[in-house]
Amino acid sequence: MNAETRFLTPSDQDLAAPVISVVVPVHNEGPNLTPLIEAISAALSGVAHEIVYVDDGSADDTQKILADLAATLPTLVRVRHRTACGQSGAVITGVKTARGRYVATLDGDGQNDPADIPAMLEAMRDAEAKGPGPVLIAGHRVHRQDTQAKRVGSKIANRVRAYLLKDATPDTGCGLKLFRRQAFLELPHFDNIHRFLPALFMRAGGRVISVPVRHHARAHGASHYNNWQRLKVGIVDLFGVAWLQRRWKVPQIERPE
Repeated sequence: MNAETRFLTPSDQDLAAPVISVVVPVHNEGPNLTPLIEAISAALSGVAHEIVYVDDGSADDTQKILADLAATLPTLVRVRHRTACGQSGAVITGVKTARGRYVATLDGDGQNDPADIPAMLEAMRDAEAKGPGPVLIAGHRVHRQDTQAKRVGSKIANRVRAYLLKDATPDTGCGLKLFRRQAFLELPHFDNIHRFLPALFMRAGGRVISVPVRHHARAHGASHYNNWQRLKVGIVDLFGVAWLQRRWKVPQIERPE
């Protein structure tokens, strides 16, 4: 393992930027905050990390709970939107706030399992060792713990998206993803970008590697989306990303001798 990609221990964290920042966008997820933060801390106990929570204009007790947790957990970083901007806006804010070389994103409802992050980080290291170019490690929820209607809706959406965008990714809706922070910041940013990261990484000349991840049933609260809401915004975004793909060619750079 070279100097750039070695895992720093938690004792190194005050001397250097963390290896990885875990970005979690949340909106009215008060009951899910403590168990998920504890799970993230446990999963990354051997890696220098930070946990960046972006409170996207929550109206419940999210702000107070995060403040109380941050008082005793130095790895927890809090950012708040005064008004809700949506999941992609919160993810973008979180990545900009993050200090880690790598960023992992996951949903704040507790359905993604932070225990999958170390394996995704290893997959990233292996992929980067094989060649240059931005890499996206995308979670694939093999056994989804959602309603049948939600699973069917996602299956149809994934097939339509894959046909139009050719992004070769079975589960773009999975919130658990890992990438280099700088690679994300170089992508075009727009609302609902989080649903199209595989296509955007490939547009930038990168690679997408899907890895199986666990998925849990939601323990508290209810989903903020339904199939109809996803369909209304998804169609417009889908054709917008297809347009972006056609309007860009990856430069093949040659440096003079």
